[in-house]
Order: sequence, then C-alpha cells, then structure tokens
Amino acid sequence: MIQTKTPKYLSFLVLLFVLPALLVACAKKPDTSLAPLDQMPDDVKNAPLKVQQAYQFAIANPQIMQQIPCYCGCGKIGHKSNYACYVSGVDAGGKVNFDTHALGCSICVDITQDTMRLLKEGKSVPEIKAYVDQTYAKYGPSNMP
Repeated sequence: MIQTKTPKYLSFLVLLFVLPALLVACAKKPDTSLAPLDQMPDDVKNAPLKVQQAYQFAIANPQIMQQIPCYCGCGKIGHKSNYACYVSGVDAGGKVNFDTHALGCSICVDITQDTMRLLKEGKSVPEIKAYVDQTYAKYGPSNMP
C-alpha cells in the first residue's frame, strides 16, 4: 500500500481560494419578496402587472427603496425617495398609507423595476443607486436631498 502526503501548501491554497468562494455563495442576498396583492388597494389591484409588482416590491422592501431616488419631478410634491411614490406613510400600528402617484408615472415604476432586476443580478444598493442616477438624471432632478 502506497501512502501519499498532501503538501502543506496545498491545504493553504484550498483555504485561500475555496473558502472565499463559499463565503460569497452563502452570503445573504437582499430580500426581494413582494407584498401580497390582496393587501393592496383596488387601484393597485386593477393596475397593469408591472405597476402591481412595483407597489408590492416597494411595500415589502422599504429599507431598499428609501435609498433609491426618483427622477420624475416628484420631489416638488415632497417625495424624498422612490419609496415615497408608493407609500405616503406607515401608522404606529404598521398600516401602510398608499400614495397613488406611481399608478400614473412610468418613471417611478421603471426605477423600481430596474431595482428589482439589479438586485436579482446581485448588485448592491449603492450600485443600483448609481445606475438609477446615471440612467434617469436626464428626466429631471433627483428627489433625494
């Protein structure tokens, strides 16, 4: 029977290259879930699918959407992020007060759809914000201070 020894450097190389790959593969991805449609107001339920999904995503992911700007000019009506195009507030009991602005604004919805797509592609929120800034600045000023 022949015994072979693994060189010490081979174990080090495995740790150096395999461990980081495993850590990246196991890293927690952002939540990209959608809020249930039955919790949406009738105006949203009757909207096109793309708009419904944007509302559902914004409601389910406020921590992301509050970091994403909008460029439709809604800063003039007090919106401070793309999230505000969908939500005017949340009361102490957690009840969402919907904003109807995005029902009629394709820029708001397109920004949210891009955010959803880029998250699925593994982009970080800062990368997504940079993409939105670069892509949508031609439509008007950012609504983020």
